Amino acid sequence: MIKVDTRHLSRFVGGDELKQISHLTKAAHKSLLDGDGAGNDFLGWKDLPVNYDKDEFARIKKAADKIKSDSQVLFVIGIGGSYLGARAVIEALKSTLYNNLKKSTPEIYFVGNGIDADYLNEVISLADGKDFSVNIISKSGTTTEPAVAFRVFRELAEKKYGAYAKSRIYATTDKKRGTLKELADSEGWETFVVPDDIGGRFSVLTAVGLLPIAAAGVDIEQLIKGAADERNDLLETDPLKNNVLIYAALRNIFFNKGFKNELLVTYKNSFVQFGEWYKQLFGESEGKDGKGIFPVTATFSTDLHSLGQFIQDGAPIIFETVLKFDAPLNDYYLKKLPPEQDGDGLNFLSEQNLSVVTEKAFLGTIIAHTDGGTPNIVISAPKPDAYTLGALIYFFEKACAVSGYLLGVNPFDQPGVESYKKNMFALLGKKGYEDIRQKLEAQIN
Repeated sequence: MIKVDTRHLSRFVGGDELKQISHLTKAAHKSLLDGDGAGNDFLGWKDLPVNYDKDEFARIKKAADKIKSDSQVLFVIGIGGSYLGARAVIEALKSTLYNNLKKSTPEIYFVGNGIDADYLNEVISLADGKDFSVNIISKSGTTTEPAVAFRVFRELAEKKYGAYAKSRIYATTDKKRGTLKELADSEGWETFVVPDDIGGRFSVLTAVGLLPIAAAGVDIEQLIKGAADERNDLLETDPLKNNVLIYAALRNIFFNKGFKNELLVTYKNSFVQFGEWYKQLFGESEGKDGKGIFPVTATFSTDLHSLGQFIQDGAPIIFETVLKFDAPLNDYYLKKLPPEQDGDGLNFLSEQNLSVVTEKAFLGTIIAHTDGGTPNIVISAPKPDAYTLGALIYFFEKACAVSGYLLGVNPFDQPGVESYKKNMFALLGKKGYEDIRQKLEAQIN
């Protein structure tokens, strides 16, 4: 379903270059399929679309239906992979203006993904006078940002609903252990599982993402079906026929040619958050051991008026990956005005759908950027519905894994993320971090 278009790469990639590294691509793919590569304890996402927990899936749908029936607002508390995937899917399928649109589903606000006091207070105010539910997502329950937010929203729920608050709090956490799991069991909150063998940035198709996505009215069965069908398509072992292997190989080729930054481009405003999910997926997976392609995003044509100059004429450090859909969910027909009302001179655009204008902007931009020396990979997909989005999620997850192996890193760990946490704990005076605190304060002073 997801296709990689290489027609615009002829001046950047020689005809035999994909063939020359095909043995490496094939080996990386085989290692992933066989489960014998680095980080193989975290490959649960690989077959998730075909062997997910059907009983939990049914409970997710039931909980989502309850939230839709009794809540005007759902507060989703999590950071990193615990919220990015859900937010990406909801906005991609329901609009960036989801919370402002008329709908039969609750408004959804994401908190606990930062430590901005102003934002927290603003979101708290949105609970005033409204019925709400809370979904706390944390494997341990002790990560600072979501833990702080959960303390706040748990207190709000208990103050408003008393003993009935427990029926409005949903904990997505470890199956057996951890602070949040123990608390949820003691308080009687319904729990869903963060799988042990799936890292946060690969977890969108687990309960981590599915509960809030379902609460927003997205058809999660179609989401999973799209991922399952894409999984089957991407089992092809020929590296010159498998689209995900072609994409991973091209990324490796560009990295070795000095293009150290990948710009993921979309022409849809609703895919801005999908870009944020992509940045965590690839940034956290590849950025280690002094290696990695730096993931950045842009929304065209908007960012052509800010970044376009650099992309076309700046330092040759970027290659573009353009995410292109065959059709929008809803097109818009441009009417023709009488000649006397054509003062803006835009009648040449009329009597066609806006998607046609977008297509020409896409083609014109690719020609301009490739003429300027910026390679362009095009990833094409059908219209952006739940089925297609499930396929896209799986495509990028698998591409990330293969790319990491080609790069020679473990794509499933994130040792650098822990450093700031330890430093923050020490500087805040958390027990057990006294020695680190002394060293850090000496550095600061």
